[in-house]
Amino acid sequence: MSGLKLYDYSASANCYKVRLLLAHLGVPYERVPIDIFAGDTLTDDYAAKNPIRTTPVLETEHGFLPESNAILVYLASGTPFLPDGAFERAQVIRWLIYEQTDVIPTTGGLRFRLQTGRLAPTDDDAVRRRRNGEEVLRLLDEQLDGRDFFVGNKYTIADICLYGYLHVAGEAGFDLDRYAHVRAWLDRVTEQPGYMNGLEPSPANAAAGVGHSRSG
Repeated sequence: MSGLKLYDYSASANCYKVRLLLAHLGVPYERVPIDIFAGDTLTDDYAAKNPIRTTPVLETEHGFLPESNAILVYLASGTPFLPDGAFERAQVIRWLIYEQTDVIPTTGGLRFRLQTGRLAPTDDDAVRRRRNGEEVLRLLDEQLDGRDFFVGNKYTIADICLYGYLHVAGEAGFDLDRYAHVRAWLDRVTEQPGYMNGLEPSPANAAAGVGHSRSG
């Protein structure tokens, strides 16, 4: 792969997941900072790259590729981070889907809303997200009982995608010490060659009522 450009918001764990895989792979790329709350995704130029106006977007020799987990699949193809076998590959995709449908709305969504003043801890929506997040963590903890990683007992993009938001779940008020297998897995991820953590806190313009983006 050559000539890669990553259009990336530094406070997004979706973007961080892609940077983490690129670091593991040792693949060079150009990072193009995108400030979503300064309106960078609202321009016609950005819409031409991704009409949904989300980050990240990977520019490749084949064109623009949005959606973090689609990018992970693209980058991991032909590497140990994505199994060749049909069943194990399907298991990886299973966790990529689960991360988007269950992990992000609960742990990731709650963290963002609490940190930017969109929710208070006692709001009904916060309570609901926390309750659902506890169920997610319980399920993941059970999945990790007796195994080091989520698929084939090897480190794959299933682990990378889940790690993105789960490693900061404590910032949403989740007590990760209650989930011993998840806690041990988080530590194992940090021990992988090339590991880096470039996730930054939400900037001031992400606060409720301050900046403007596709989602407000």
